Amino acid sequence: MPKTIDSEGVVYYDRAIVNRIYGQGFHFTNDLVPLYHMLSYFRKYDNLSKSAKLRLKWMDYCKNCRNVSLTCRHFGISRKTFYKWRKKYNPNNLFTLEDERRAPIKRRQREITPEQNLRIIQLRKKYIKYGKIKLAKIYGREYNEPISSWKIQKVIEKYKLYHNPRKTAKITRKRLTAIKKKRITELRKKPRNGFLICLDAIEIRWNNLKRYIFTGIDSFSKVAFARMYQKANSLNASDFLDRLLYLTNGKIENIQTDNGSEFEKYFNRGCQRLNLTRYYSRPRTPKDNPVNERFNKTLEDEFINLGNFTADVVSFNQNLTDWLIEYNFRRPHQSLNYETPIKFNNSIKVSPMYPSSTLCLRFC
Repeated sequence: MPKTIDSEGVVYYDRAIVNRIYGQGFHFTNDLVPLYHMLSYFRKYDNLSKSAKLRLKWMDYCKNCRNVSLTCRHFGISRKTFYKWRKKYNPNNLFTLEDERRAPIKRRQREITPEQNLRIIQLRKKYIKYGKIKLAKIYGREYNEPISSWKIQKVIEKYKLYHNPRKTAKITRKRLTAIKKKRITELRKKPRNGFLICLDAIEIRWNNLKRYIFTGIDSFSKVAFARMYQKANSLNASDFLDRLLYLTNGKIENIQTDNGSEFEKYFNRGCQRLNLTRYYSRPRTPKDNPVNERFNKTLEDEFINLGNFTADVVSFNQNLTDWLIEYNFRRPHQSLNYETPIKFNNSIKVSPMYPSSTLCLRFC
């Protein structure tokens, strides 16, 4: 049967010639085969991207109204954009409407000579514990030739010249599979109660013992809560989160923590269960959580360092509760214009019974 094949491999049959040759009767091969190829043709274009399908709508609309200006106004595009794609458009090949590849045609190649490669390998094996910057300094001193630490790093990665390859591979896999963390710098803070609750953990060392105090504070109203645990693990952090949620009557929108392991696993599950959005402080950046850092300092200066510390968790938490009542109800705060956190905003209600009773705080 007469047919033509385009550059995309799509087969076209000339029906006029077919009718002249075979007449108007139905032929199993001559009629079903073109139908099969036509069906394959349409299935092929099911894979068009969303942007290509939109551009196809431009072309169809312009074909019907025969007015480029009207088409551009209807779809909110410029005439220059329309003419650009109409020039590329081929009705027999809709893939011409797909976005062009933006990758550079000529990519940068590594400029490491075989001699440099061999020298770097020898230096790395000799100083297996040295980092790439130290090796770059030694390379320049021994061979009187400057070299970038980037080249040394790439040679180390290529030949896997690590002191502990298994540990390095494990860390690499962990980094590749890690979920991107939302940093607190991405959050636009709003001046309302419960919008952002900041959490942290304090380690206390006393007579060869370790105790950990989880702290939480509302970044706006400065209402604070703290509790001691024997271990700083994610299970205890999850327990602290549940108590804090009860204390605030469930009015928590966002949570901020650091990158510690105590705020992983069970704590993450707790945030997901309670539908809380979590934000992380940047590593080694205490200024990302200034409100909580200030509260930790106040807790140490005005309570722990005044002889109130004891390794007995139950006894300590009882005394800590009394101090938290003092902190939230009676202590003036300079950042609140010397008002108490509870009085700062009359609309705040830490729990349904909080304004008239301290049973909730004592329970937590």
